[in-house]
Amino acid sequence: MPGASFEAGKSVDFTTIYVPADRLVETARALRDTPSLRFNVIIEVTAVDYLPRAPRFEVVYHLLSVPNRQRIRLKVRAAEGDLIPTIQEIWPGAGWPEREVYDMFGIIFANHPDLRRILTPDDWEGHPARKDYPVQIRKAVQTYEPLEVSEEEFTANLERDRVRRQVK
Repeated sequence: MPGASFEAGKSVDFTTIYVPADRLVETARALRDTPSLRFNVIIEVTAVDYLPRAPRFEVVYHLLSVPNRQRIRLKVRAAEGDLIPTIQEIWPGAGWPEREVYDMFGIIFANHPDLRRILTPDDWEGHPARKDYPVQIRKAVQTYEPLEVSEEEFTANLERDRVRRQVK
């Protein structure tokens, strides 16, 4: 793509490319429409919070080329308050995962037709997947429960499950 600077990411499974946010839509369109690539399925849209690193977030896209049997991972770095363009016009299936990323991380997708909470109530405050989200649940550690079962308990559990399967 003329004028775009991409960065290869480290990966152990398949190709990872860092894409500038302002080139995301045209990169996605090229990956879908180029005959030799044909990444025609979006598998996932998610995000990672790297607090206190700057930029704080990475939005992660997993794409699949069914005809070529290949996968690719796109990553877009985003600071707090940055707008990431939606790719729902390219892959309509990206709509709900983008809403989930918005709900959990607070990352805003520009031009998304229905960007509202999807997993938490509309009046929820904050974004639960952020590293600085205040966790307020206090529960005593349960150390009184055994960590292992004895050989007799293990055998009894197997026998109980075997009998239940035969009865059905």
